[in-house]
Amino acid sequence: MSNKKFTFIDLFAGIGGFHQSMHELGGKCVFASEIDTNARKTYQYNFSTHSPKLFKNGLFNQNIKTIMTEEIPDFDLLCAGFPCQPFSQAGKKYGFDDNHKSERGNLFFDIAEIIKVKRPKAFFLENVRGLVNHNKNSR
Repeated sequence: MSNKKFTFIDLFAGIGGFHQSMHELGGKCVFASEIDTNARKTYQYNFSTHSPKLFKNGLFNQNIKTIMTEEIPDFDLLCAGFPCQPFSQAGKKYGFDDNHKSERGNLFFDIAEIIKVKRPKAFFLENVRGLVNHNKNSR
């Protein structure tokens, strides 16, 4: 599959686990977003060589809440590792009601909006077991 080319976006990118995997499969990252300062530094260090346009063209967003979906370049595959604290069995399980500083419990809906508008061929969402049943499946 490494000879097949596709584009992807990397949301809540952390230090770039999805990016590394997708790049090795022949993917080209056209947009990424990560809010944590140290993770951003590591991400840029890890990928500035093979994805220079991502960093030079302002396509490495700091906060997904500050960009309109229409401003995100078109892509084939969405990858997202959004915050797990609101859904984790180890946490307080506030789920969508978690209004921590970044409204982290609601960031899932930003992903859903991007999928709805951009209509990628596929998407990968990495999270925790409690995501599906955190609210007794009522949402």
